[in-house]
Amino acid sequence: MYKIKKENLKALFQMISEKQDLILPVKKAEQTNFALWTEDADVDLTTLKTVKSGKDAFFPQSETLYTCVRDGKKLSVEPEALRAHPFVVFGMKACDVKGVEVLDKVFLSDPVDTFYAARREHGTIVAMACHEPEESCFCKVFGTDAADPVADVAVWMIGEELFWKAVTEKGNALTESVKELLQDADAADEEAVSKEKEAIRTIIEKLPYTHLSLEGWDGNATEEKFNSPVWNELYKPCLACGTCTFVCPTCQCYDIKDYDTGHDVKRYRCWDSCMYSDFTLMAGGNNRTTQLQRFRQRFMHKLVYFPANNDGMYSCVGCGRCVEKCPEALNIVKVIKAFEKQGGEKA
Repeated sequence: MYKIKKENLKALFQMISEKQDLILPVKKAEQTNFALWTEDADVDLTTLKTVKSGKDAFFPQSETLYTCVRDGKKLSVEPEALRAHPFVVFGMKACDVKGVEVLDKVFLSDPVDTFYAARREHGTIVAMACHEPEESCFCKVFGTDAADPVADVAVWMIGEELFWKAVTEKGNALTESVKELLQDADAADEEAVSKEKEAIRTIIEKLPYTHLSLEGWDGNATEEKFNSPVWNELYKPCLACGTCTFVCPTCQCYDIKDYDTGHDVKRYRCWDSCMYSDFTLMAGGNNRTTQLQRFRQRFMHKLVYFPANNDGMYSCVGCGRCVEKCPEALNIVKVIKAFEKQGGEKA
């Protein structure tokens, strides 16, 4: 394990950025989101959760796939180059790293998404432990340890020092590239990190949603949950705004569109939301014509369909963003609790 003083973090960021792109939490217009580091960036490592997760680094909100160019009577298709330059995502929390694992199940399964795969190959994740988890957090429900994130490098901010532990080969390579700025941690430092982990876990145990039960939610609950009358009332406050899907670290749905620039046509993909009325709309119609159906689909996918197809892994990481951002407080916790209240059914 290594350590570095907080006052030297800018030098660390500078050194990383000399050879790789560095993406980290940056405050802008009173909101903190992941962005490319620059020397004048307002880096914010104290805000627990960015508005959006760091998944943009691997699955951008919008990206060009290829460009169609007409030159007289000749038409050519120019594929967009795959990511080849290395980059570091610094400051992701354990829940967001777990979200990337969920995306891996989707985009790295056959057929492999080459755009996503290239980013995963060239990206290194430095995950930061959650110093003080908030009431909206429930990552432990889905098996995530916010005190000891599993990534290429794990870091802990304690007082005026950041403690650094390489976990993977990528993490070791990054560590070697910045080693001149790092100091060796001693036994007292190791003890400080252990106490920090214990303090974080103590906070988590006291959070209101930590002991939320997932009993009855798995890949075998399809018919029971799909046909439940609970949905008939539960969905009604939903505004179909899509906020929950856009802040979610695991949502992976996208649309593909063409854009005429005036001299060529770009085909790009962009995030979409299963909560929108035109989602799944095709030439033959739409197989989900009501908001009830769309609302049910979102949570059935998170808690039933995804674990059924991915060895029990849920498509929720308990980050709490939907709890914080939904204007109607109609989040996944409320859905689970609604089924728990139904006679004989627990969630």
